[in-house]
Amino acid sequence: MKKRNNSCDGKSCFLCQRCLPHWLPAVEANRKNLHFKKGEVIFNEGEEVQGIYFVYEGTVKVHKKWGKEKELIIRFAQKGDIFGHRGLGNDPHYPISATAITPIQACYIDLDFFQTSLKVNQDLMYGLLLFFADELQESERKMRNLAHMPVKGRVAQALLGLRQKFGTTPEGHIGITLSRQDLASFVGATYETVFRTINDLAYEQLIALEGKDITLLDVQKLTDYTKE
Repeated sequence: MKKRNNSCDGKSCFLCQRCLPHWLPAVEANRKNLHFKKGEVIFNEGEEVQGIYFVYEGTVKVHKKWGKEKELIIRFAQKGDIFGHRGLGNDPHYPISATAITPIQACYIDLDFFQTSLKVNQDLMYGLLLFFADELQESERKMRNLAHMPVKGRVAQALLGLRQKFGTTPEGHIGITLSRQDLASFVGATYETVFRTINDLAYEQLIALEGKDITLLDVQKLTDYTKE
């Protein structure tokens, strides 16, 4: 991790968009600009919460231990997104880890100032409440799918969700490049199963593969798999 002199433009992130104009100078005075290399752990599950992070550039995976040697990716955070907020509450320890999957520029706000910001800025408090509600619904959906949806449906849903969140490149690829292991951790299945399923979808001409990049060719059929 390295400190940088400038990263946030003061208007793009979850925090700045929801703060009162007269509060932004306080944000500017209290934020730290941090840089993380690809693959660098930003914080580990079980560590004491010190502050909250906001992505300015790059992509972060938020993940949790799943068994002794496995992990489950809970979500991805990209430009403007908040992460580290799951450490809020009575237990001041992160229940998840965060790792940079690309080089990251992030704004960091210590916990005391963030809590003060919530009290001062009603829109920030309301926005965080809605964000927690959306995360809870998504977590419940994902746990239900882990129990009841076949792997092919979960892979299809993951690919559709990634395209919705990250868009597509000029070449038509999903706008995030994941290793097959990270994709497996996001789906909640073994590497071998996801690798085989991806190849099956390519054989059915529902997706196209170019190295680690994936292009969706038949969105309707992929969506049908999520409903089986």
